[in-house]
Amino acid sequence: MSLTFSASDGTRLAYRIQGEGRPVVCLPGGPADSRYLGDLGGLSAHHQVIFLDLRGTGRSAIPEDTSTYRCDRLVGDVEALRVHLGLARIDLLGHSAGANLATQYVARYPKHVSKLALIAPSTRAVGIAITGETRRQLAQLRESETWFPSAFAALEAITEGSGGDWEAIAPFFYGRWDTAAQQHHVAGRPDNQEAVALFAAEGAFAPEATRAALAAYEGPALLLAGEFDLNSPPQSVAEFAGLFPGATLSVQPGAGHYPWLDDADRFVATTAAFLGEAA
Repeated sequence: MSLTFSASDGTRLAYRIQGEGRPVVCLPGGPADSRYLGDLGGLSAHHQVIFLDLRGTGRSAIPEDTSTYRCDRLVGDVEALRVHLGLARIDLLGHSAGANLATQYVARYPKHVSKLALIAPSTRAVGIAITGETRRQLAQLRESETWFPSAFAALEAITEGSGGDWEAIAPFFYGRWDTAAQQHHVAGRPDNQEAVALFAAEGAFAPEATRAALAAYEGPALLLAGEFDLNSPPQSVAEFAGLFPGATLSVQPGAGHYPWLDDADRFVATTAAFLGEAA
């Protein structure tokens, strides 16, 4: 079911709802159409999952002021959705770059969040740098894969600054580089490059302030990493988890950046159990 509401600046934003039960608001990465999330491997069988299309993506309108694509400015859209839904507090899930937005929402509105789940999270909002060496070592865990030689060569070139073939390293972001993964990769590409470029524009992140806010956040938090995820390496996600007073860290074996695709049952079991706990 696809619905719309108005942001504070009048931009019409779209969201879709799947499932029934305790609601959880989901923020996609990219910024890209939230359809790449599917139903998060079947999470909608346990919860009412509310997927927001960030402005300029999916069915959401392109804003008149494109500077509002900046991550910190998108926080107001999440708040407008909460008010529109009539929820005093929300369970909030962010994937990849969407975790930056979820994190900044918690920093600004901690009393409006019951539980926070960050799935394969980007760490930019909290200033955790991921080195090329960390990614290189993680990539070498896949050296038995048939696609590894060409993908690793492309990764080395990107790391060294001499190449930019991002398509070639796509297999590293999936636990299995099979037909389903390849189709998902193609379908999930962001189609609004301006929104992508401006998401992390200067001023988008204030790591020290965000870290301080997370240290004071009293709600439950789950940070889930894929064992093989080059975008969000487990050791970086573990460092991220350490910023919370008592976060739960989960590393999903055999998973990449989209753990609900690599092992839906394990992903749903972990995430639904967390969201199902009493707040």
